[in-house]
Amino acid sequence: MLGILLSDLFLNIQIVLTLFIFVWIFSWAKQALGSAKLAIIFALIVVFLTFVSFPELIWLAVILVVLATFGSEVFSKLNPFGGGDHLH
Repeated sequence: MLGILLSDLFLNIQIVLTLFIFVWIFSWAKQALGSAKLAIIFALIVVFLTFVSFPELIWLAVILVVLATFGSEVFSKLNPFGGGDHLH
């Protein structure tokens, strides 16, 4: 029972994220292409080929956005590549 509820929840979240990404791609394509009709066609093709064919990519996009938003502070504290005087 709980598995079905979680499955439905993840499916609904996936649908909402797909729609959000579609609107985001559409607004970018409308500005870049200059035509709303071309932008809709472009956004539909990209969303279909990417997220309908491979739905797990939605979660990869979510992880990347979360890392870019919240992970930059964590990565700046870790700073594995620079700023250290330990090499002298």
